[in-house]
Amino acid sequence: MSKHSRTATPYSADVHQWAMEQSSHLRAGQLDMLDLENLAEEIESLGRSEKREIESRLTVAIAHLLKWQFQPEKRKGGWQATIKLPRNRLGKLLRENPSLKKYPQEVLADAWLESRLKAAEETSIDFEAFPENCPFTIEQILDDGFLPQ
Repeated sequence: MSKHSRTATPYSADVHQWAMEQSSHLRAGQLDMLDLENLAEEIESLGRSEKREIESRLTVAIAHLLKWQFQPEKRKGGWQATIKLPRNRLGKLLRENPSLKKYPQEVLADAWLESRLKAAEETSIDFEAFPENCPFTIEQILDDGFLPQ
C-alpha cells in the first residue's frame, strides 16, 4: 500500500470495495486518501485489457474467415452472422480507443498463428493446410462485405 494511502479497505483484501472507496475519495477531492500505487496499476491494467480484447476479437474474426474459406461445403446463412459479431466488436473497440487503431496490425502475426491453431482444432483440417502468412489485410478482416473465396 502506498505511503500516501489511508484507505479503510486494503487493495489485497477486497478489490471491489477498494475501488469504490478510491472513486469516492477522487470525487470528494480527498487526494491524500488515495492508494496511488495500486490506483496507477489498475489504470494501466485497463489499457492492457483493451489490447487483449482487441487481439482476442481479431483472432476469432480471422479463424471464422479461415473456416469460411476452407469449408465452403459447410457455409450456411447463420455463419455470416457469426463472422460479423467479432468484426463488429473489434470495430467498436477501435472506435472507443482511437489510440489503438494501429494495434491490430501490430499483433496480426500473433493473431494469425492463434487463428490457424483455432481453425485447425475446430475443423480437423491440418494446421499446415492453412497459409503460413495471413492472406487477409486488416481492412479485409474488418470489412463486413469481405468473405474469402
